[in-house]
Amino acid sequence: MSKRDNKRFNDKDRKGAPKRGGKNRRDYGDAYEPSARRPSGGRKSSAPAPKKTAGRGRGDSRSLSGRQAGRSSAGTAAKKDLLADMGYNEFDERMYIGADGLEVVAGRNPVTEVLSGDRDVERVFIADGSEGSVSKIVALAKEKGVIVDFVPKEKIDAMAPGVKHQGVAAKVSEYKYAELEDIFDRAETTGEDPFIVILDEIEDPHNLGAIIRTAECAGAHGIIIPKRRAASLTQTVALSAAGAIENMPVAQVTNLARTIEELQEKGVWVGAADMDGETYYEANLTGPIAIVIGNEGRGVGRLVKEKCDFVLSIPMYGKINSLNASNAAAVLMYGIRRARTTGAK
Repeated sequence: MSKRDNKRFNDKDRKGAPKRGGKNRRDYGDAYEPSARRPSGGRKSSAPAPKKTAGRGRGDSRSLSGRQAGRSSAGTAAKKDLLADMGYNEFDERMYIGADGLEVVAGRNPVTEVLSGDRDVERVFIADGSEGSVSKIVALAKEKGVIVDFVPKEKIDAMAPGVKHQGVAAKVSEYKYAELEDIFDRAETTGEDPFIVILDEIEDPHNLGAIIRTAECAGAHGIIIPKRRAASLTQTVALSAAGAIENMPVAQVTNLARTIEELQEKGVWVGAADMDGETYYEANLTGPIAIVIGNEGRGVGRLVKEKCDFVLSIPMYGKINSLNASNAAAVLMYGIRRARTTGAK
């Protein structure tokens, strides 16, 4: 349509309209009616415009073209439509749950771990042409009787948008949180005193995933997180944990202060990580122990800190006076592991 044909009002109409800088009825006001319209202008129909479906086949992820993906607004809308056609709910950073109630786990390590764990795996998807460690994933899937589908890479892109999936994804039952008793049972099975990590409002899912990974490597028996104002177990966390989420019990509780009291009743000593405490390598870290790691910005909350039995600190020798939450957690967890291994105080 030419610029001339696209004009809503003619010059005469514009001169009689209120000077508000607009070019349509909304800007001129409801009381204004133009005296004449161009034949091509016509009143817009009140019926909604038909949804454009050109270039997008029903349920076909390959129809999302590079041109669409390159346009910020149009690409996002096209991807949402495509996901809806494929039977998935709208995805966001927190949840990757399909319309069938199954979680989408993406990435080679996470899928390998979920196949080795206890959760039910419905189906595994592998991008055509993938090589390397996918052979191990296929073998694990066949061993557990899980169907493996080789699909175009675009389908996995749509299943886990924005995720570095490495050409592998799986649909599994949603992650179930553990109970406190599960953590104590795990410690009893290993023949060790309980070793627990408590996270006080850790908000960054990457930090949560990194802490879960370190906790699994350091031999912790479980992690406790609050239900509110904190990151929960999501696809982002699973990727950051590199599969450790399948082997580390994570309990989600309503009140951390009450949970600390419950742990203390069971004989667990609870320590908070803060700057005004005893240097961690001089403290007694043997026996049943839980360590509290605070929020990335605020640290350990006042009430939670008051409930703890002692406070631990990590000395800072540089110009920066604090560590990232996941780094601080790693230092303290391996301090506890060293004390358990060597028997040192």
